[in-house]
Amino acid sequence: MSAINVIRRMNRSRAAALGLGVWLLSSAFPAFASNVLQQVSHAPGAKGGVEITLQFADPIADAQVFTTDNPPRIAIDLPDTHNGMAGRKVAIGNGSASAVSAAEANGRTRVVVDLFRPAAYESRIEGNRLILSVAGSGAVATAAAPAASSTAKANTVKGPILANTMDPSRRVMGALSVANIDFRRGTNGSGKIVMRFSGEGASADMRNEGSRIVVDVNNAAISANLSKHMDVSDFATPVQSLDPREQAGGTRLVINTNGAYDSSAYQSGNEYVVEISPKRVGADRMSTDASRVGGTLGKVVYKGKPATFNFQDVPVRTVLQLIAEESNLNIVAADTVGGNVTLRLINVPWDQALDIVLRAKGLDKRQDGGVIWVAPQKELADYEQAKEDARIAIELRAETITEYIPVNYGNAEDIAKLLTDDSKANSSGGQAANVQRGFLSPRGSVSFDRRSNTLLLIDLPKKVAEIKQLVSMLDRPVDQVLIEARIVIADEEFARDLGVRLGLTGVNQGDESITSYGGTLVDSAGNADKASACAAGGACAAYVHTINALNVNLPVTNPAGSLALSIINGGHVLDLELSAMQSEGKGDVISNPRIITSNQKEALISQGDEIGYVTISGGTTGGAVANVQFKDVLLQLKVTPTITNDNRVYMALNINKDELAKFIEVQNFGSVPQITKRQITTAVLVDSGQTVVIGGVYEFKSREDLVKVPFLGDLPGLGNLFRSKNKSSNKAELLVFVTPKILEVRQRDSYAAPAPVPARNEAPEWRN
Repeated sequence: MSAINVIRRMNRSRAAALGLGVWLLSSAFPAFASNVLQQVSHAPGAKGGVEITLQFADPIADAQVFTTDNPPRIAIDLPDTHNGMAGRKVAIGNGSASAVSAAEANGRTRVVVDLFRPAAYESRIEGNRLILSVAGSGAVATAAAPAASSTAKANTVKGPILANTMDPSRRVMGALSVANIDFRRGTNGSGKIVMRFSGEGASADMRNEGSRIVVDVNNAAISANLSKHMDVSDFATPVQSLDPREQAGGTRLVINTNGAYDSSAYQSGNEYVVEISPKRVGADRMSTDASRVGGTLGKVVYKGKPATFNFQDVPVRTVLQLIAEESNLNIVAADTVGGNVTLRLINVPWDQALDIVLRAKGLDKRQDGGVIWVAPQKELADYEQAKEDARIAIELRAETITEYIPVNYGNAEDIAKLLTDDSKANSSGGQAANVQRGFLSPRGSVSFDRRSNTLLLIDLPKKVAEIKQLVSMLDRPVDQVLIEARIVIADEEFARDLGVRLGLTGVNQGDESITSYGGTLVDSAGNADKASACAAGGACAAYVHTINALNVNLPVTNPAGSLALSIINGGHVLDLELSAMQSEGKGDVISNPRIITSNQKEALISQGDEIGYVTISGGTTGGAVANVQFKDVLLQLKVTPTITNDNRVYMALNINKDELAKFIEVQNFGSVPQITKRQITTAVLVDSGQTVVIGGVYEFKSREDLVKVPFLGDLPGLGNLFRSKNKSSNKAELLVFVTPKILEVRQRDSYAAPAPVPARNEAPEWRN
């Protein structure tokens, strides 16, 4: 055996022994246990920042923290550490931090904090926790290259020095200023505060402090005329007042509220909008803005999972990515989606947050299943318009068809005009009008045949089907209405007259005494004359009675009855006549016109006489010429009914009831008729079969007349002999009743089949 082989065997033996020793050593002394990353949590920090806490199983031995600017990130390397997190990524969406992710490789765990933009940070170790404080997005890093890594120790380790931090002494002021502060009231009782700046790039930070909401804008000044108290309590919103003022070279807006509220804010361009609405109880939240759905106004119901978004001047595409992670939906953003947005939304449904972002940036969305397409509103409108134009162009290239549509109840000419809005009437043959408007397509045309009442239609198959359905809806029998009216005229008259005639005269007839009775004083005087002639054998002279002997002459004209008494005694004559009349009269006139008409068709029915009268005409040289003219005295009912959808009848009514009262005599010209006119014009809505009083007139006349002799007529008892009374009353009442009744007409499915026509060589069969 050579020496070389001996050396090789010795080396192999040594190597085997060394491996065995290492194995025995590892078995006797176990390796040092690695640490475990258990949980990552986050909480809002000071001045719009965020604190990210990494929880470990054991105290942390070592950590390396470094940053990158493109993309902006903070990375933490943890040697000898396993990743024990349940998920790979934790969404933050607060301050400058977007999300936190952790990955393990070769016994080392790297935690990466995704940022919206480079931001200042501080890291510290507290036992089993590593706390990373990331400043708000108002700080912008100046370094473009990655910062050098630093090891996290028990002492505080700061990141790279950044410009425009939250320290007022180090603030870099720009040329921005507050241009206007406006307050508006929302549709659901919310208050909206709009801060408008002189340009874009305002860095605003909002926070809640009990009943106050404080908005700090560190890089925008405010003028003295805008720094004044604003009382907005009259708007009936949770906002009571606004107090804008200058704060350390910037602007602070304090919003004072009353009651429970929800607050949200977003920034678009040179406007920062804060919306404060009354707090609502319930899982579902209603949108504060009305949206038009299918031509009607309604409110959008948001049912997304509540989320919190608090960041400033963040790219819109990054916000869409965060919303996609919260909603578990796929969001596709068009290439034209860009710009930044500032939002502060606390426990807002993600779908409402998406709508707020889209409104703020003039965007819109279209959802197809689990995919949402986001693009500018004009781009989506142009796409849909082009798609619709292409669809219409394809439909218009289809082959046209011809259809003959019979019209049963309507008029083919009227329907043709309705379909085209400008159809021309033709003769019985029916020639196409070639009108390309209305319900027809540009290639369609419609005409009609008046003789057979048929529509002649040429159009695309889809349009033909639509027009046939439309004609079937319009070609329906029209319901009819029976209108019955009752005109009642009631008269009542009463009159009562009491009169007296009284006279006392002297008679030179000695002791002769004569008493006579009669219906009137004339009769009683005649009886007295006759008695005196027969008395004492004709020795007495005749008693002559004259009307001039009456002292009171107040008789009743045309009395119904009278009583006269004449007493001649002791050379005196007493004449007394009492007359009375009482009349009563009652009359009723009932007119009952009725008529049937179709829906929305005017109907007229009248009955009466023509009253003739003479008029005189003639020139200055010729003689007078008599002309006979006539005046209508009519009972007339004119009505236009309209049947409503709830089976009621709306009627436009005009009712006349004329009567001949009397003739007026004109001297040398005959008589002229005097006509009593009664008319009512109204419109009324009545249920079918219901009777309603549409009008009435009530007249009452009462009159009392007293004629008496002064002083004597006022004597008690005896005063009745020196006065005459007349009392009359007249009552007249006019009532108009109307009763409509709908007469429904049943629609037939089709025309009745015509009778078969006998063949030419067949004789028709006649039956008795």
